[in-house]
Amino acid sequence: MNRLREALRELPDAVFVDLLESDDAYRLVFDLPGVTADDLTLDVHPCRLHVDARRGKDVPEGFRYEREERPLFIEFDVPLPPNAVGDGATATLDAGELDVTIPKADGQATTVPVEE
Repeated sequence: MNRLREALRELPDAVFVDLLESDDAYRLVFDLPGVTADDLTLDVHPCRLHVDARRGKDVPEGFRYEREERPLFIEFDVPLPPNAVGDGATATLDAGELDVTIPKADGQATTVPVEE
């Protein structure tokens, strides 16, 4: 868990995240203003969550950017603990808040059949 907390500190300045943990899952809540579900891709790889998003930025008529600090594209990886599994992961996006829940492996032993 310490590795995950340290990695979250190294995310781009444009990304803010809260990390929560329960007995059976990790929950990450990202602030991604201007991002819609259609412009967002989440992939859970072994030990890594990949986030790729495009932020919508409308410029009102009669205005132009004098200073633009919110990037249009946001892409980053979040390392996950080895017991985080992609099967059963869920995500919701509401008003620019992305809420991702990633289950933990149940830790149950699995019997592997051996063939001759």
